[in-house]
Amino acid sequence: MIGCPEILVCDVTPAAELNVPLDTTAPSIARAFLRRTYCDAHHARVLDEAELLVSELITNGVKHGAPPITLRVTCDGTSGLRVAVRDGSPRAPQARDAGPEDDSGRGIALVDMLSTSWGVETSDLGKTTWFTLT
Repeated sequence: MIGCPEILVCDVTPAAELNVPLDTTAPSIARAFLRRTYCDAHHARVLDEAELLVSELITNGVKHGAPPITLRVTCDGTSGLRVAVRDGSPRAPQARDAGPEDDSGRGIALVDMLSTSWGVETSDLGKTTWFTLT
């Protein structure tokens, strides 16, 4: 999917953003940030899925993207969560056909399977890969 749905910002929890380090600690830092900033009122039931998917997108950013890597978490004010990971590479992520013995290559497939919607926005300054969960 390309493009991003319009976001209605939640009046309970403001949007939150974090610059993520470009190292192996990035996924755990991103998960901890997500747990601290998500909206209890609207999307508590999707937190487990969100943690898995944010780990995948942050790992992709560290391995295949370019600095800076920024995580943004917003609530749409109803029952949804939007997570966006921006990095400095304009190259869009590619879904891979990972085999059973492969150690990686399932991130985008997981995002596609588990999220309500997802997409990639590219620019000369990089890309933002986002997903929503409801």
